[in-house]
Amino acid sequence: MHTKRILLIEDNPEMRDNTAEILELAHFEVITAENGKEGVKLAKQTQPDLIICDIMMPELDGYGVLHMLSKDDKTAPIPFIFLTAKAEKNDYRKGMTMGADDYLTKPYDDVELLSAVEMRIQKSERIKAEFRRTAEGLDQFIEEARSFDSLSKLAEDKKVKHFRKKDTVYTEGSYPTGIFFLQKGKVKAYKANEFGKEYITDLYKEGDFFGYVDLLQGVAYQETAVALEEAEVSVIPKDDFFSLLQGSREVASKFIKILSNEIMEREERLLQLAYNSVRKRVAEALVMLVNRYQEDKNKPFSMAITREDIASLVGTATETVIRTLSDFREEKLVEMKGSLITILNYDKLVRMRN
Repeated sequence: MHTKRILLIEDNPEMRDNTAEILELAHFEVITAENGKEGVKLAKQTQPDLIICDIMMPELDGYGVLHMLSKDDKTAPIPFIFLTAKAEKNDYRKGMTMGADDYLTKPYDDVELLSAVEMRIQKSERIKAEFRRTAEGLDQFIEEARSFDSLSKLAEDKKVKHFRKKDTVYTEGSYPTGIFFLQKGKVKAYKANEFGKEYITDLYKEGDFFGYVDLLQGVAYQETAVALEEAEVSVIPKDDFFSLLQGSREVASKFIKILSNEIMEREERLLQLAYNSVRKRVAEALVMLVNRYQEDKNKPFSMAITREDIASLVGTATETVIRTLSDFREEKLVEMKGSLITILNYDKLVRMRN
């Protein structure tokens, strides 16, 4: 376990030296900055585990430091404690609204300082930990998020809904009331054109969050989500979701990373749709199913999926998909029995020429 690094930004030399000495005696590595500009530069260079920052400083005050660090993805999650000689509630409220994690009023003793530092580092470590992408993992993540003072009863009203195959989770044009976490089963999201033809925009597996982009944008759903098989879905109410994002920079940063995985995948699929042949796109759709849903790497991957859904993934006619899959079967790339498709040669599908 590495020694925790703390960046102390304080313009008063005596206060800076005294605070640094207390922290070093408690076996923390301490980096000091004598003004806000130097503090921002050091924060980006050294990536500390915690930042302690005075509010009232020349050139760039503590609020400015926090604002600048919050705009950088690498420094935004770092726990941030304000120091101030004032005990006014307005200062406290402004600091916490901007995303500070704690607040110490001067003069403080060594016990107050070390308690605040240790608590913030412990909470930061817990929220950084990976959670299992299961119902229990979601509950664990929520429990950790709840431990942050500014979060109130996150997802206490979380409900689990059961969907049968082909049941609709939400419909394009309806308005979001929460976000969804897939505990069990498979779900597809698709858009339909004016003629009713579907294009699958995403496939969700156990452990995925979905339905959050439109909620964040404050618009109606831009797609429809439907269960591909029996599914269990946790619903986190909208108010609890926004409490999560607004209550703690650390929790919000962690959650945003969890949610952001799909964006690059979508962009890549749009490029494939535009430039690749149908044969290659069908191969890529099958590879996508393996990568998304395979649990046992030692067994051939099998999945029941309709030819219509594969056509919606590929962006072509169902008849074209049926002909292409027949070719793949003759080439010993796949095996088919009804709607069940078994992948026999994953590597050849990956290397399929355009």
